[in-house]
Amino acid sequence: MKNYKNPDENGYYGEFGGAFVPEMLFPNVEELQNNYLNIIESSEFQEEFQDLLKNYVGRATPLYFAKNLSEKYETQIYLKREDLNHTGAHKINNALGQALLAKKLGKKRIIAETGAGQHGVATATACALLGLECIVYMGEIDIARQAPNVARMKMLGATVIPATSGSKTLKDAVNEALRDWINNSTTTHYIIGSVVGPHPFPDLVARFQSVISEEIKAQLKEKIGRENPDYLIACVGGGSNAAGTFYHFVNEENVKLIAAEAGGFGVDSGKSAATTFLGTLGVLHGSKSLVMQTEDGQVIEPHSISAGLDYPGIGPFHANLFKEKRAKFFSINDDEALKSALELTRLEGIIPALESAHALAILEKKAFGKDDVVVICLSGRGDKDMETYL
Repeated sequence: MKNYKNPDENGYYGEFGGAFVPEMLFPNVEELQNNYLNIIESSEFQEEFQDLLKNYVGRATPLYFAKNLSEKYETQIYLKREDLNHTGAHKINNALGQALLAKKLGKKRIIAETGAGQHGVATATACALLGLECIVYMGEIDIARQAPNVARMKMLGATVIPATSGSKTLKDAVNEALRDWINNSTTTHYIIGSVVGPHPFPDLVARFQSVISEEIKAQLKEKIGRENPDYLIACVGGGSNAAGTFYHFVNEENVKLIAAEAGGFGVDSGKSAATTFLGTLGVLHGSKSLVMQTEDGQVIEPHSISAGLDYPGIGPFHANLFKEKRAKFFSINDDEALKSALELTRLEGIIPALESAHALAILEKKAFGKDDVVVICLSGRGDKDMETYL
């Protein structure tokens, strides 16, 4: 069996990954590459990190058997409740881990990008807790559609800077954050929120999010007497919740992996963010992966109703799973995601984030056996999306 979990020493998952950065950023990236494993695998770091995950974030999150949803789709559906984490999504797992790492590296200033605002809130939260300066870049459009999260970030003491170029969404926020990092390289750590960016970020983020799959294994063992589900489902933009959900199962062939991408108005509409359907090999934000781009390499603006999936690329971890056919990718349109969000709300009394609703929509697209154990990562809660739902 191939090792899908970890990149090689140059940061490649198969042909995807690497570190394509301007010369001025090379010292930062190299410092991270040389130190991240030693620091995060040390007992001192792990002790502090695990304590925060348990007593501050509220882990382990429940693995909830969704009885009504299971009855409707005639299969065994479990929801991994990442929406119950402090700050309302899985993003806090990585933000806290990286903020701790930054502190150990002697960085006092943190920058981050955010789309849906959940990563921005998580980073601002971690910085407030650990006494670090926090600057969050966010697309102007996302600032308008995710106002509650912007207010939370400001209340937590973060400076929110709008990205006003391009599509004014997640991709442009990343560009602005990278520019900032170049200008403030010695004092600043960039907490990337997804499994994207130059090596070691995809691996770093996947390791911090792997707590999700670690818990799923233990919780399934307790509930059904075996560690492995038949299916794992997660939504993918850059792909951090999916990387965390798949991490401890990815090298086990009997577990089938399903990724839900944002189809927007439809794959052929010109308004989509389904990268595995529309992308070609290219470099975006410091790594080689699948990118939605024109023939001459200009990024095509993505579209999704969900700000967190509105990204024209996919992390190298997932690009490799797609190319090797280790995971099956589905494109979920805006209206399908909305329908699934409403269905979960009415059947189980849980309002999901729009991102997570894309994963739930797989239930309409694929039939499962009545004894199949299907685990869906509910990556975030829907408070931030109430305006869109209404």
